Amino acid sequence: MLKIQQIVKSLHRPFVYCPYIRYPEDVPYSYEQKPNGTTYVIIAFPRFFAASPTNTISTCNFDYLCIITNMTQQSNIPLAERLRPQSLDDYIGQEHLVGPDGVFRRFIETGNVPSFILWGPPGVGKTTLARLVASALGRRMFTLSAINSGVKDVRDIIDQARKQKFFNTPAPFLFIDEIHRFNKAQQDSLLGAVEQGDITLIGATTENPSFEVISPLLSRCQVYVLKAMDDTQLRELLDRALNSDSILKERHVEVHETTALFGFAGGDARKLLNILDIIAAATQGDITIDDRTVTDALQQNIATYDKNGEMHYDIISAFIKSVRGSDPNAAIYYLARMLNAGEDPKFIARRLVILASEDIGLANPNGLLLANACFDTVHKIGMPEARIPLAEATIYLATSPKSNSAYMAINNAMQFAMHDTNNRPVPLHIRNAPTKLMKELNYGKDYKYAHDFAGNFVEQEFMPAGLEGSRFYEPGDNPKEAELARRIAQLWKGKY
Repeated sequence: MLKIQQIVKSLHRPFVYCPYIRYPEDVPYSYEQKPNGTTYVIIAFPRFFAASPTNTISTCNFDYLCIITNMTQQSNIPLAERLRPQSLDDYIGQEHLVGPDGVFRRFIETGNVPSFILWGPPGVGKTTLARLVASALGRRMFTLSAINSGVKDVRDIIDQARKQKFFNTPAPFLFIDEIHRFNKAQQDSLLGAVEQGDITLIGATTENPSFEVISPLLSRCQVYVLKAMDDTQLRELLDRALNSDSILKERHVEVHETTALFGFAGGDARKLLNILDIIAAATQGDITIDDRTVTDALQQNIATYDKNGEMHYDIISAFIKSVRGSDPNAAIYYLARMLNAGEDPKFIARRLVILASEDIGLANPNGLLLANACFDTVHKIGMPEARIPLAEATIYLATSPKSNSAYMAINNAMQFAMHDTNNRPVPLHIRNAPTKLMKELNYGKDYKYAHDFAGNFVEQEFMPAGLEGSRFYEPGDNPKEAELARRIAQLWKGKY
């Protein structure tokens, strides 16, 4: 089998790419479906076009040419792959990035692309967006999966990129899927090449890069947030699948209800298309999509559907809501499902820290201490032992009294500050006065140091002018905060 580089050099006419032969993943390609059912999978090289419909292996001079003419073979290609967008105009969702004024439009118009990280839930188009940028700019894209790649793989690609570097040649892209799974040493191996411009890094992650990407690498990359699809976008994707995919068009699909379909998809485009694949495979003849059909099909294929973490966000949502709802048994059940499915225990521990602050809060401040201790322990010991502190923290938080008063207080204050256009000055007596000039301007003058007074408290105004008596914190209805409320009333004598 000839390598792609040899094929390109020897080409004197169009050729067709066969997905059943292993090609480098960095080669952009597209699908073209003909009215007669033939599907061409075409390498997207500039100045080369698809073979004509009359071409067959027997009439081609190259032994690496292949045309798919069998509809059974075509149906083996997943619907999500058959519908993968070929340009930004075909891309559904992420209007803030790919819309008329989106940053990815500017990337393609100018050709200036920085290293960047795409952060978002599964199935929202991170890989597709990376491929579209590389294809539109005609630049090579190396691809690695952080699951099965190491430092050696990274260095091999960097060496290749450096050998192919010419005077003004743009750097090739290195796309790393699930970059959050790279450890520190693996991420360190990227720094020099990114800094020197040998490669343009594109990372894709479902995890918060602030936690999972080392600071030196994160500082060299822009982070773009991708959002889950809403129902309108899922509907657009569904219509495109039914109207443009030759296999589904032949099956005559009727859509009566979409509540279950969109509910199971959960904003995930790939999940929605996989569900359509499952229904099509489970149905003979014409296809009717309604809530019962979708539910029945997924119940029959639940193991396949969940196998690759498709229900990731559904299960974590159920877990969080069970803890918030004070049901320790349901919470432990969903924790077990996540761990059995191979969920990253650090992800669960982070969610417990957030939950302890947001939902337990001041009703039981020890909850945050225990959640943070759980997070540290999980980092130190890993699985399988990490299941034990995770279970302990889960049960403790689920059975703790609940309060979201701190969460609501900061939200209320931030909302007010965002829309308060007065730019209110800080009162002079509580301003910092590190210089002589500031002291002469009365910065800090008449400030009363609380510890000089009985009970370590003295009444004075801390709010800017016009906000005196404003109240953002409302104590929750629980014993701990009832005590806090009494103390506030005692100190401030009805002011708050």
